[in-house]
Amino acid sequence: MIKAVIIEDEINGRKNLKNLLATYCPTVEVIAEGGSIEEGLRLLNDSDLTIDVAFLDISLPDGLVFQLLNQLEDINFEIIFVTAFDKYAINACEYGSIGYVLKPIDPDKLKESVQRIHTVRAAKMPQRLEVFKQHYSNPNSFEKMSVSAIDGIYFLALKDITRFEAEDNYTHIFLNGGDKITASKTIKQYESILLPVNFYRVHKRHVINLNYMKKFVRGDGGYLMMDDGKKIEISRRRRPVFMDLLKRLQEEI
Repeated sequence: MIKAVIIEDEINGRKNLKNLLATYCPTVEVIAEGGSIEEGLRLLNDSDLTIDVAFLDISLPDGLVFQLLNQLEDINFEIIFVTAFDKYAINACEYGSIGYVLKPIDPDKLKESVQRIHTVRAAKMPQRLEVFKQHYSNPNSFEKMSVSAIDGIYFLALKDITRFEAEDNYTHIFLNGGDKITASKTIKQYESILLPVNFYRVHKRHVINLNYMKKFVRGDGGYLMMDDGKKIEISRRRRPVFMDLLKRLQEEI
């Protein structure tokens, strides 16, 4: 069984989450619950409780949940944030490889978040939280992201990522220097969070860092040569928008 704690200030919200977990995630046992930072600190610092995951509402009556997390002596459990739609929080969760579910809670999304616990199990949680807090507090500062890969969790500087390549439900991430990391996330998820920071999806299989383009070849429908020598096809549907992007880049030089 997965031992869970819920920190949520709304009583109905706690009841709803407990009912959904009981119905759709029978491997989860809720062993404690609270409704404030003060109660959360008491529960999460309790050495008598063995906690595998904490479901945390971001906004609590006595402050943001980060005040709670900053005061914990040790974070050796997985975290799933439970929040109303907040694009900054969602992007920060994606960058930090931290689970989240949106209110009102979709049972399928809840099941996905719980299933993820089995593979992650609080690995490098303090570092992942640091990436999360960096992007949540300063959403315009994109320098580093956390990547949950097959063999562990990596912390990558965005400037070192040359491109992403899709393969089924996995994504290969290529780094400047030749290293490759295989991530357990679809390329569509990376596309949405990296669009504002000079990455672009040129094909259903490829998202590229525009800083690593070497040459655009007009023939054969148009394709890119990257700095690492990789030839990247540009899909027919995406080519007009991509050509406009290249034109804007030329005008800025």
